Amino acid sequence: MMKIGIDRIGAYVPSEVLRAEVLSEARGIPVAKLKQGLGVHAMAVVPPWEDTVSLAANAALRALGSDVSPEEIGLCIVGTESGVDHSKPTAIFVHELLGLPSNCRTYEVKHACFGGTAALLTAMDWIASGSARGRKALVIASDIAKYPPGSAGEPTQGAGAVALVVSENPALVEMDRTCTGVFAGQVHDFWRPLDQTQAIVDGKYSVDCYLEALEHAFADYAHQRAGIEESSVPLSDRFARLIFHAPFPRMAGKAHAKLVVQDWKSTPARAATLPDDLTELVASDAMARVDPTLWAARLIGNTYTASMYFGLAGTLECEAATLEGEQLGFFSYGSGCCSEFFAGRVVEGAAQIAAGIGLADLLAKRKEVSMAEYERHHAKADLRAEANPEGPGAHFAGPIYFAGTVDEKRTYASQGRGASVAG
Repeated sequence: MMKIGIDRIGAYVPSEVLRAEVLSEARGIPVAKLKQGLGVHAMAVVPPWEDTVSLAANAALRALGSDVSPEEIGLCIVGTESGVDHSKPTAIFVHELLGLPSNCRTYEVKHACFGGTAALLTAMDWIASGSARGRKALVIASDIAKYPPGSAGEPTQGAGAVALVVSENPALVEMDRTCTGVFAGQVHDFWRPLDQTQAIVDGKYSVDCYLEALEHAFADYAHQRAGIEESSVPLSDRFARLIFHAPFPRMAGKAHAKLVVQDWKSTPARAATLPDDLTELVASDAMARVDPTLWAARLIGNTYTASMYFGLAGTLECEAATLEGEQLGFFSYGSGCCSEFFAGRVVEGAAQIAAGIGLADLLAKRKEVSMAEYERHHAKADLRAEANPEGPGAHFAGPIYFAGTVDEKRTYASQGRGASVAG
């Protein structure tokens, strides 16, 4: 079978950040509720010169780097639920900003937080079908999670983008294409009407929907694996790391507990040795397999389609050397809902490339903003973009930024190049 997977990965976040302690004091929320209850230590803040397009383009530039030429890309898909236009796709802005070839198929995918995974799986199928003709795919997950000030969702806000170069014989992660577990069903746990920039969330119900989707998707995956191989080892024990969609970091812990208990109890050899109280055992397993994947999410917040892929980027950057040859498990959930459980293997030699992802350095260089600055930026981010937004500050990591509108057409510029790109 053709080897297909992630060859390069680039991550990008806005250049400003609000610490949990600042939000805690302003809103009168105990800081422990944010840090221990939600797992949130800080959240990315989007200044007026950054948007979903600029986040996507900057992540893509970091993924391509000096190793991948734009001419090698034959498919560009952006998964997002916070696009800048109801008709024109985010991907076509990115296409021009990156200088991708004219014979590159380009479009946007939407299914809440599942959009990035839908794009990745589609790109893999495109390559496997032979349509790629040796070319690579560029898959980008880019989003801005925004909720009303003072709302229950406010502490989980965030923003960022992760770009994946998908190819044959990948250098980072070879995806397992033998099976995936899928679950879909119509629910109203999270949605955003066309005239609103902020989503409507039924929080507790959404958590329940997530966990139910995980149960069914993993059961579907386990059923398919049983048709391929027989093993007395629980499926979840075969993954060195389990990377979950994390609307808030503690959600990954809830998901892990649901998955492993379900898996262990369905494996006769393991079920016979389990204690009545699994709390300590599950917590220890989560500390080893899940916690190392969440460090970036704690410092960024929710990034919708990019959430799970920030987990992957952070894991590879910090642990690729020890994970080479090991299996990773992925669970992607999109409200509404659709979910998928799938797997991949870290390629031998991946550490050399993963060391250049640079996510930790990017996060460390962000400007810490005050509550007043955060609220000012939050109020300005609206459906109708400003013609002359505030320009990038000295702390902007860029280089691509939103430069305003001309006749209601969005324009972008590249810092240091002096060129403006109209979309």
